[in-house]
Amino acid sequence: GYITDRVRSRKRLAVFGYLTTAFATASMGFATRAWHLLVARVIGWFGRGIRGPARKSLLADGVSPEAYGRAFGVERMMDTLGAIVGPLTVFWLLQGLQLEPRQVFFIAFLPGLLAAGSILLLVQEKTRTRKTAQRPTFWGQLKKLPLRFRRFLLAVGIFGLGDFSHTMLILLAVEMLGGDAKARAFATGLYLWHNVVYAGSAVVWGYWADRFRKNYVLAVSYLLAALMTVSLWILPPGLLLLGVIFVLGGLYVGGEETLEDSFCAELIPTEQRGMAYGVLAAVNALGDFASSIVVGILWQAFGVRVAFAYCGILFFIGALLVAFGTSPKEPAIAKGVLAR
Repeated sequence: GYITDRVRSRKRLAVFGYLTTAFATASMGFATRAWHLLVARVIGWFGRGIRGPARKSLLADGVSPEAYGRAFGVERMMDTLGAIVGPLTVFWLLQGLQLEPRQVFFIAFLPGLLAAGSILLLVQEKTRTRKTAQRPTFWGQLKKLPLRFRRFLLAVGIFGLGDFSHTMLILLAVEMLGGDAKARAFATGLYLWHNVVYAGSAVVWGYWADRFRKNYVLAVSYLLAALMTVSLWILPPGLLLLGVIFVLGGLYVGGEETLEDSFCAELIPTEQRGMAYGVLAAVNALGDFASSIVVGILWQAFGVRVAFAYCGILFFIGALLVAFGTSPKEPAIAKGVLAR
């Protein structure tokens, strides 16, 4: 994020990040040891860390403030659709065309190459002069982030401490359905449905974000996360409970990721967006890491209800903080909606 604000071309940085991930993924096809895969995976995620702040800054700069929500909603939808189509394509390549796993890794290089080429050739970047490209030190740039953004990060961080990896929901479904092969297949199907709900809801969340205050809409998505955890206490175990949990999980993640990015764009001026998106990503990553460990420990020691109760408390606190502890620069008025 810091480098994103210093360079004159954020587009080139995003291209470099996509190519880094693409080459790292393709290199897995040459692996002969387990640690080769680990190194390739780390490099791939390093590329994601490079491209993330640059891509989000380019997106925020490329649309008007009245369209931040819809822009990031569509971006989240497309990214999630890729996460759905990708594994299905791999299954088809392995089972339908009978390709070797190594060949699939080589083929996976192509989407990354196409993504990098699309940004390089199709994205029109606003000209950044040496004056607009920031030159302070790392800590100086970090300290320049406004107070309202720091309050927003506090809310995101507390919420994130309960926002565990949703692949753990597959474990919940498998345990609840008996643990056999049929249960595992059904649980995987539920997770696919979770991602479909996530992709479809992201655009709707983005539309609402452009009509109402983004911190209020984000608070609603956080409250849906709390409701997901409460459902485990009020509904009997079974398919109804699992359906509610997976749907609410997809809904709130669609809102969380769309609103956090679009609200960040509203809070931060363009010359600081790289650092802001980098810090936001770091806070979310640390929260995911810590919450998944804590939830796993609580789940193992006291059961899933206690683990979900821990999450629900943090989700509710995060909702209160983002609703009443943060505010945008000005009221969100989308094309005269409130004026009418």
